[in-house]
Amino acid sequence: MGEKRITPEEALKAYKKQNRGVLKIFLGYAPGVGKTYTMLNEANRRFERGKDVVVGYFESHDRANTINQLKNLPCIPLKEITYNSIILKEMDVDAIIERKPNLVLVDELAHTNAPGSKNKKRYEDVLEILDAGINVYSTINLQHLESLNDIVKQITGVNVNETIPDKIIAEAEVVVIDMPPEGLRNRLKRGNIYKPYLVESALKNFFRNGNLSALRELTLRQIADEVDEDLEKYKSNHDINDNWYTAERVMVSISSNPKSKRLIRLGARIAKKYKCPFYVVYVNCTHLLSSKETPQRINGLKENILLAEKFNATVVQLTGKSVSNELLKFSHEKHITQLIIGHPKRNKIQRLFRGSTINKFLEHAKDIQVIVVPYDSL
Repeated sequence: MGEKRITPEEALKAYKKQNRGVLKIFLGYAPGVGKTYTMLNEANRRFERGKDVVVGYFESHDRANTINQLKNLPCIPLKEITYNSIILKEMDVDAIIERKPNLVLVDELAHTNAPGSKNKKRYEDVLEILDAGINVYSTINLQHLESLNDIVKQITGVNVNETIPDKIIAEAEVVVIDMPPEGLRNRLKRGNIYKPYLVESALKNFFRNGNLSALRELTLRQIADEVDEDLEKYKSNHDINDNWYTAERVMVSISSNPKSKRLIRLGARIAKKYKCPFYVVYVNCTHLLSSKETPQRINGLKENILLAEKFNATVVQLTGKSVSNELLKFSHEKHITQLIIGHPKRNKIQRLFRGSTINKFLEHAKDIQVIVVPYDSL
C-alpha cells in the first residue's frame, strides 16, 4: 500500500508552518536577570556572522550595560501614535514586514500597545511578523504568563495586568535566564536595575528573598514541564515506549481497605521528596470473583480518596476485569517510575482462578520500581 495522501488543507497548513518564522523567547523570573542583555548579545553574534538582524523594539530601562549591547545593530524607527494630544511611540510592524530581515528583536513581549495601534498587544504584532516568515527574538518575565497570573499574585502581592497566552510560550524556543536571588538583590542594590530612590522599596516588596526564590522555582518548573511535553511528543513520533528516567512519577494503588492510608502517606512523602507528579489509583474490578461493593467498602474508599486529595494527589478511577492490566496500562501511559501497592490476602478460590495482582504486574512491568507493603505489617 502507498503512503497516505494528505488533504489540501493539511498541505496548506504544513506549508505555512514550514515558511513561518521561529520565535525564541528569553524568559526570566524577575526584572534585571539579564533577558534583554542576553538577547542583544546573541543577536550581535549573529549580526557579526553576516545575518540580517534588526531591532524592532528595545527597552533599555536606562541600564548602561544593556544599552552598550546594542552596538551596531540597525534599528527600525518607531511609529508615532497620537493619543489624547500625547505622542506615543510603538513598534512599526508594517515597516518590519516590508524590510523583511532574517531576524528582528522585540523586547517586552507582554506590552499593551497604545490605543490606535495596529494590534492591541505586542505579542499579536509578533505573531503577524512570524506569519510573514521573519524570525523573532523576544523577552518576558514569568509573571506575564496567563496561567500563572494568580499564583504570582499570591506570591508577590502584585497584580499583573499584562499577560500572554500560554500557547505562545509552548510553541516557542525558550531560553531561561537564571541567577541566584541573592545575586539579583545585589545587582539591585548596586543600582543596575532601578534608579537609586526605588531600590529600598523594591527590596522590601517584590525583590524579597522569599518572593524571588519562589518565582525562580516556578520558572524552572514551568520549563521542565515544557521539556517533558516535548520529550513525550518525540517518543510518540518515534514509537518509543520505554520509560526514560527523566523525572520521577509516583503511583499508589489503593482499595477500600483502611490500611491503604499508610500507602498514600508513603507515596506522598516520596512525591514530596522528588517534587514530582503523584497519582493515587483505584481499580473498579468487574471480574466475577472480585469482592462485591458494600456500604462499608464504599465509605472506606471515600475516606482513602479524601486523604489522597489532602496530599494534592491526582486521584484516578480505572475499570476493568484485571487489576494488574489496568495498573500496567496506566503506568505506561503516565510513565510511572514508582508503584506503591499493598499485598492483600486472597482466599483459595481467588488465588486459584485469579493469581496474584503483584506477580502479574511484576511480570510485565518494565523500568518501574515496585514497593510492596504487606497489609499485615500495616
